[in-house]
Amino acid sequence: MEKINLSKHISGQFNAELEDIRNRVLAMGGLVERQLEQSLDALTSLDAELAQKVIEGDHRVNGMEVAIDEECTRIIAKRQPAASDLRMIIAISKTIADLERIGDACVRIAKAALEKRVNTQQPLLVSIESMGRHATRMLHSTLDALARMDAEQAVELHKEDAKLDKEYESIIRQLMTYMMEDPRSIPGVLDVLWAARAVERVGDRCKNICEYIIYYVKGKDVRHTSYEDMEKDL
Repeated sequence: MEKINLSKHISGQFNAELEDIRNRVLAMGGLVERQLEQSLDALTSLDAELAQKVIEGDHRVNGMEVAIDEECTRIIAKRQPAASDLRMIIAISKTIADLERIGDACVRIAKAALEKRVNTQQPLLVSIESMGRHATRMLHSTLDALARMDAEQAVELHKEDAKLDKEYESIIRQLMTYMMEDPRSIPGVLDVLWAARAVERVGDRCKNICEYIIYYVKGKDVRHTSYEDMEKDL
């Protein structure tokens, strides 16, 4: 009887640890989502104070990544999880790395808002705002799929990155036109270009997180896999 109770206690404690890191990665995701929204607001309104707030807030994102990663390592060493439990920990460990990189992208967007040369590129900022809102929606939906470990939604969101890439390509063509028509605009346009690239990378990171969700749910690595093959396993 004593052994059975001990086993239940350990299992319950392990479940609590898994639930804790799951909640912590979702909290990190919520913070990164706010960082993205604020960085885009700072860029479109050229709000230097808000941009600085985003830049200074990045240390919180970095700190959460380190703390969660350390906890994942501790759980693996102590509990030696197998099957789905191990897949969850691996998925979380990879997810926090991509969330941290989205945080870095937010800093790049915020820094563009501090560049005085961007003031002369208001028409271009409108295009980035539209693309940025698309990236924000994609991140929000990805975090929702992560919270529910919804593989079907993850596949649909994985496809969404291609749409974001097309918006980015459209902005690049627009930027090239501006630079060819007025070489004096090149420094300011380049600042906008780096911000657009940062937004595009948010979509790539969301796509990665969707792959981790599918890996956890289905136990299959779908990197470099066609959508047809992904959907066969759903």
